[in-house]
Amino acid sequence: MDQIAYLLVNFGGPRTLQEIEPFLRSLLTDKDVVRTRLPQVFHNYLFGRVAKRRAGKIAQDYVKLGGGSPIWSDTEYLAAELRKKLHAPVLAFHRYLPSTHKNFLEEFHAMSSQEICVFPLFPQFTYATTGSVARFLEQHCSKKLIQKMRWVKSYPAHPAYVGAMQRTVRDFIDNRGLQEEEIFLIFSAHGLPKEFVQKGDLYEYECRLSYQAIIQAFPKTHSLLCYQSKFGRGEWLRPYTEDVCHEIVKKAQGRRYCVFVPISFTSDHIETLFEVEEQYMPIIIKHGLYPFRTPALNRRPDWIEAIVHILSDATPCTTSMLIRS
Repeated sequence: MDQIAYLLVNFGGPRTLQEIEPFLRSLLTDKDVVRTRLPQVFHNYLFGRVAKRRAGKIAQDYVKLGGGSPIWSDTEYLAAELRKKLHAPVLAFHRYLPSTHKNFLEEFHAMSSQEICVFPLFPQFTYATTGSVARFLEQHCSKKLIQKMRWVKSYPAHPAYVGAMQRTVRDFIDNRGLQEEEIFLIFSAHGLPKEFVQKGDLYEYECRLSYQAIIQAFPKTHSLLCYQSKFGRGEWLRPYTEDVCHEIVKKAQGRRYCVFVPISFTSDHIETLFEVEEQYMPIIIKHGLYPFRTPALNRRPDWIEAIVHILSDATPCTTSMLIRS
């Protein structure tokens, strides 16, 4: 019997245009993501309709990305590379790709390891990502399997993650011949309703930890942490990335070049490839400045090495510790 196996968990993303609607339905009917007081059946009906409408609106956005999101293939690639590095079984789980769940659960229940280490591809913890995955697995896996799981909760300021992020930014600005003194770094994290944080979610705190650690390598730049992808009504974490773009001349304080850094995204997908490039960067151009976007960590070899390092020294926690009550 193998002593340990690994589970790599991520959001998932539609691989084809046909998967957009089921992806959105799975996402929006998840009450860890969209919290309402409605009974689940009514919540599912309402947000199933929202998902259908929204899928039609954003299909063309995915067409511009080649017809789907790269997040699925990137996650599977990381799992394959980690199998080689760790000399152990590594499975990937895609939370909002329901067509993959049946085969995943069959493979997962067939694992014979005494312990399963779960690694979320979400550096900063929130109940809306890591917590949602933990709840799904608790609901769909045997009690025996759940008892084997040990989670890496998050790693917002782990030196290996921070170092990989710093090298990603450094490689980008060096390859483009940019000078730190001329750069305004826009660290754009995925947004979260402010209410979540007020009720104890650690996400905003951990985003700040990541930002403060990464920026240490760039003392000559000017920088800001902001939040994108607001959905629906209500107050979300501020400042909003879009607002920063509209106020870019003031925010940049004389810097000519604006470089977006996707701080909470380890794989590029619609929020970086479309939202940043097609919605935010044109605003900056209209103000006469020059915007760029660094890639996410994606398939970088140093990111794969970073995962191995984090796995080796993280303090594990149990599944139940990550689920919002």
